[in-house]
Amino acid sequence: MEIKVLKNILDANNQIAARNRARLDAQRVTALNIMASPGAGKTTLVVRTVQGLKEKCRIGVIEGDIASTIDADRVAREGIPVVQINTGGECHIDANMMSTALESMDLDKIDLLLLENVGNLVCPAEFDTGSHRKVMLLSVPEGDDKPYKYPLMFTIADAIIINKIDTLPLFDFNMANFEKAVRGMNPAARLFPMSLKTGEGLTEWLAWVEAQARRS
Repeated sequence: MEIKVLKNILDANNQIAARNRARLDAQRVTALNIMASPGAGKTTLVVRTVQGLKEKCRIGVIEGDIASTIDADRVAREGIPVVQINTGGECHIDANMMSTALESMDLDKIDLLLLENVGNLVCPAEFDTGSHRKVMLLSVPEGDDKPYKYPLMFTIADAIIINKIDTLPLFDFNMANFEKAVRGMNPAARLFPMSLKTGEGLTEWLAWVEAQARRS
């Protein structure tokens, strides 16, 4: 019975996600769902992406957190529209939450929508929000074994960022082993080694995001 209930929940979520995607398509908006564990650098990635592209495309952001508006306030200082979703304990953003957030946004004035999901490597991978691309962010201090521990997240991602590469000398992170593990699960994913602190690798990421926005 528990399996049936879970299946029903996911089926209902997927139907709403499909409607979200159709709505975004009709408005010619490209949405990226950014997922990572707490502290990996999601909000910094959003801010650096906004700073790098806001003169080239119109950007909106949906911030997902269990509580508080700390991240949303930080992003809003960049002068772009931001909608906060507080999940009240839920460990992910689902399609219904996304739908509600879209109601609060003027999609006619947005080309690129960045969704910062709740910090978690499990639940966000299971729930489609209606985004067009899924981005997984991992930081070097978390370790190179995460693809084996959280395979679904790495399997569904269209792009995988390895952040904080400036700390590689300080941690036992084997980049070659990590890339081999990811390629075995998801050979089509784009990999972006990056340091959001120093800016290394950011240019390649911004070019990829801009290309996604232009597809609409």
